[in-house]
Amino acid sequence: MISTHEVENQVPAREGVDEYTSNAPLVEAVARWGRGGAEASARSLADVGGLVGSAAFQRDADRANTHPPVLQAFDRWGRRVDEVEYDDAYHRVLGAAVAAGAHTSAAAAPGPGANVDRAAAFLLFAQVEPGHACPISMTHAAVPTLELAASGLQSEWMPRLLSRSYDPALGGGGGGGAAPPKSSALIGMAMTEKQGGSDVQANTTRAERRGGGSGGGSGGGPGSWGAEYGLTGHKWFASAPMSDAFFVLARAQHGLSCFFVPRVLPDGSRNVFRIQRLKDKLGNRSNASSEIELDGTTGWLVGEEGRGVAAIVQMVTRTRLDCVIGSSAGMRQAVAEAAWHVRHRRAFGALLVDQPAMAAVVADLALESEAATLTSMRLARAYDVDADDAEQAFRRLATAVSKYWVCKRGAGHAAEALECLGGNGYTEAFPLARRYREQPLLAIWEGSGNVIALDVLRVLAREPQAFEAFFAEVGAAAGASGVFDEALAAAVALVRETSTMSPDAAASVARELTERLALVLQGSLMLRYSPAPVAEAFVRSRLGGEGGAQYGVLPRGVDVGAILARA
Repeated sequence: MISTHEVENQVPAREGVDEYTSNAPLVEAVARWGRGGAEASARSLADVGGLVGSAAFQRDADRANTHPPVLQAFDRWGRRVDEVEYDDAYHRVLGAAVAAGAHTSAAAAPGPGANVDRAAAFLLFAQVEPGHACPISMTHAAVPTLELAASGLQSEWMPRLLSRSYDPALGGGGGGGAAPPKSSALIGMAMTEKQGGSDVQANTTRAERRGGGSGGGSGGGPGSWGAEYGLTGHKWFASAPMSDAFFVLARAQHGLSCFFVPRVLPDGSRNVFRIQRLKDKLGNRSNASSEIELDGTTGWLVGEEGRGVAAIVQMVTRTRLDCVIGSSAGMRQAVAEAAWHVRHRRAFGALLVDQPAMAAVVADLALESEAATLTSMRLARAYDVDADDAEQAFRRLATAVSKYWVCKRGAGHAAEALECLGGNGYTEAFPLARRYREQPLLAIWEGSGNVIALDVLRVLAREPQAFEAFFAEVGAAAGASGVFDEALAAAVALVRETSTMSPDAAASVARELTERLALVLQGSLMLRYSPAPVAEAFVRSRLGGEGGAQYGVLPRGVDVGAILARA
């Protein structure tokens, strides 16, 4: 064949990059809020950064998404097994994240900054392969809910959650049964039903008390796992169905309750967990999400009957935190790929990065990413064991506020970054097409926009201390910028105005209120912790009305070069 052209002016593969040390806002946040041993944290996270930036890890991320999971409802002899088969690449990714403690390292070794280090590791893995982050996040979030279970259940399962080993097979359930228990475990949750969605009070799955498992023991047998029930019903979304156990909401005699449902029972037999089908999702392709049926499925009560939402909300809150971190991870990937492209691609006689219009777009994307990273790491710090009452009150409001805003910004951010790559960005050969499909999920998972905005109203109405703690944190930047001070005063005024409205009137401004709270929180963090040119550009564009409706419209006179230097 005759060669018609040479391949030139194509961007080299972005491989062999330390994704941690190249992310200046993340490095600074870990040094500021992470564990006291900053050097040890940095070395560990640099190891993770080098791993996820390697060509081998990127190939595994690609393969896990192009060879999606497959449901095997039956074995070849017709026996029901309800298993999901994943490509080996997915298991390698998931195993690496577990080995690095991206799931439960903060619970295994609690202390000031532990959640920040864990959040940074989670962000790095999710930056390159987001699908596996679902079971990693749910296992992280399961710890406080498991702490409400009977002592025998805790002693049997907590060490597995905290383990850094990974075994993809469904193994024995423990409790002195015939099958040897696995040394590690991943945990999922199942709340949503067809008729209810976010309205879990509409759930119809039933839980009937059984005679065994009355509790009171201290050994490893199922009798010490607490009250045993049989669950019958369905769940419309059960993500990561090959997890070793699930927290499930079902309606018992005294109301909606939380139950621990293992896939394998203590005697080694399979629990009834019928996977009806896998969801055909827009994104998140490497991670299986399923519809399941429960039919006399064995579960153990967690907490009190009728207090199921209170028990599982601990898990929900922490997965919301991880939605913020995961969205920040996506923004970082988008900025890193866009910045790499424009620094290597030429058009009209110059590198794209040297052309003012393109430089402004990438700088604007970088501002959004830095604000999201700061927000997620500051939130993670608020979940450490040394959090006092004020810090806990701050996180109750700030988590909901940040979940709403950061996750909603993800999809538009990914779209603009993809456009920086031109036609290449729109192909599945480059990672931003996958990222574009991924980002909307985190705005939906654990509460879509209206659910979260209404939660913000409820927190403000019920917990005056949350208002005080939030604005004490945000107000720490007062006086640093006239634009910020005006925005801060307006946000406080809107909160006070909302408190005097009728419920319907307040609901109509819930999104506006949540957006303002998110922006003053981000503005405060940027003013206190980011370089002055970066903070000024963010505050003027997001709070001062000098930005545009689209990325790339920055206030005149801002230092675009200084912003790009951090991208």
